[in-house]
Amino acid sequence: KFRIFEPPRFFEALLRGRPYTDVPDITARICGICPIAYAMGASHALEMAHGVCVSDGPIRDLRRLIYCGEWIQSHVLHAYMLHAPDFLGLEDSIQIAHRHPGVVERALRMKKLGNDLMALVGGRSTHPVNLRVGGFYKAPSVAKVRAFEAPLQQAVDDCLETVRLFATFDYPDYEDDYTFVALTNPNEYAIDLGRIANNRGPTIDVAEFLDHYEEEHVAHSTSLHAFVKPNGDGGGRTPYLVGPLARFSLNYEQLTPLCKDMAREAGLGREVRNPFKSLLVRAVETLYACEDALRIVRGYEPPDEPSVPLVARAGIGHGCTEAPRGLCYHRYEIDDAGRIVHARIVPPTSQNQKIIEKDLLGVVQKNLHLTDEDLKWRCEQAIRNYDPCISCSCHFLKLTVVRE
Repeated sequence: KFRIFEPPRFFEALLRGRPYTDVPDITARICGICPIAYAMGASHALEMAHGVCVSDGPIRDLRRLIYCGEWIQSHVLHAYMLHAPDFLGLEDSIQIAHRHPGVVERALRMKKLGNDLMALVGGRSTHPVNLRVGGFYKAPSVAKVRAFEAPLQQAVDDCLETVRLFATFDYPDYEDDYTFVALTNPNEYAIDLGRIANNRGPTIDVAEFLDHYEEEHVAHSTSLHAFVKPNGDGGGRTPYLVGPLARFSLNYEQLTPLCKDMAREAGLGREVRNPFKSLLVRAVETLYACEDALRIVRGYEPPDEPSVPLVARAGIGHGCTEAPRGLCYHRYEIDDAGRIVHARIVPPTSQNQKIIEKDLLGVVQKNLHLTDEDLKWRCEQAIRNYDPCISCSCHFLKLTVVRE
């Protein structure tokens, strides 16, 4: 059992009665690592409620640029600082710094670039303040954006070295036949816009999410668990996986040629079912984010206005974006004064919790030959594969083993 006991934070409740303009700033506070996922998903939902969609043009480019910054800093933080020590036989990134200082220097350089991109577009890197429903309060100048061309080119080179380093790791032999769920977009690797794909089910519009997926309370956790709703053919509540493996496996064709080349060099196929190799997939996604950010930076022209005007009206809107950890869903109902009547937010970690428990069972069954301490470490690794957004996600496992 994957037990999480954290106090409720009541974000959905405290949004009620607030003007819709407050929502991106409030929801950004849900997570200090991926505030853009929450702020932008909320903005998309509220724009839908107003009959607006920002699907192209300079405002959309800036949104994708800041999202690339979030992917870079979050993936690098997880991959180098939290997850790589497992594969190097070390306790933490401090030990990596002692033994491989160049590796940590590269990681810090990459993470700083991600933070700087978020600050460029968002005003600051933690809980950015420049995002609003409809776009931004202010657009950065061409000079400030183009100044990132050289650092991003360096980051592309750093990503190539990252993929090559991670490809040398010895990954545990474990696979499962997952149900993958992720955004998909035929024109690009889906980050901020698209429909919701399922390798075992229909591809649906974002507004249909709650018709196909549901959350439930379980006795052993204060965090909700999600599942695919039964389809009426006698099937049960199917756990599903969101995040890097799902995105990569459902959207491989939308990767850049360089990303595909590096994935092949690292031994990845078109579909990845070993959760431990999520580390490698994150490295490829970081490369994609750097390449896409470089494309936007080189072609950037500021918008005539930094946001699309909206007139308050009653409505219901849905929004989905891909947080680094996976699909993040929002639904809002607003009244004719533009105030929130009802809010629903489904974060990626709650969607992954049932599959984390399933992985834990499978990993334990396959590794009973390990000592109790090594088995505990392997179970912690299995949880860290998902980069779960909980305060104790790094080293926390209580493992009781009864051998007969």
